[in-house]
Amino acid sequence: MAQNTSAKIYALIDKETLLSRGVSLLSHLEHLKNFDIPILQYRNKKGSLEEKKADLQLIREHYQGILIINDTIALIDYADGLHIGQEDIREYSHNLNESVAKVRSMIGRKLLGLSTHNLSEIEEANRLDLDYIGLGAYRLTKTKSEANVGGEALLEAAKYSRHPVGIIGGVQIDDEFEKPILYKVIGSDLYL
Repeated sequence: MAQNTSAKIYALIDKETLLSRGVSLLSHLEHLKNFDIPILQYRNKKGSLEEKKADLQLIREHYQGILIINDTIALIDYADGLHIGQEDIREYSHNLNESVAKVRSMIGRKLLGLSTHNLSEIEEANRLDLDYIGLGAYRLTKTKSEANVGGEALLEAAKYSRHPVGIIGGVQIDDEFEKPILYKVIGSDLYL
């Protein structure tokens, strides 16, 4: 029988979503203090390096947990780790082992997470020097309409991961998951 775990909240702050909802980063950070959030990812696909750097510094002033930057390796000095997607990791090399080795040489022993979407990608990730994987989309989400929804099949696939798993996509605060899912990655469900 699988062991139930109380998955921890991995907050996802997406700058474009904040802007579209008219919510300032500062007010959102204040709101997040109402939750126990040990890890937080900042994602900003369109902003300049200066904007992202300023946002990371603001997050550091108002958040005491582990701070992950999405894709922007140039700002790793302002974060505790890097989360990278399947397409972005392949920009370093088509060989995933080489890609991860290159990224590791740039971030050292800071946390490294990789997005996965299915069992095949989980099996690839099992051979890589990662600290965790993101797995999704679990459910439909309001912010990524193009995401393929894996549903219950993803929960089964997660069992094959040798890395801790962060389940993402329509995840809600009250959701419960079994190991190896250690994180419930929540974005929209944490907004005001």
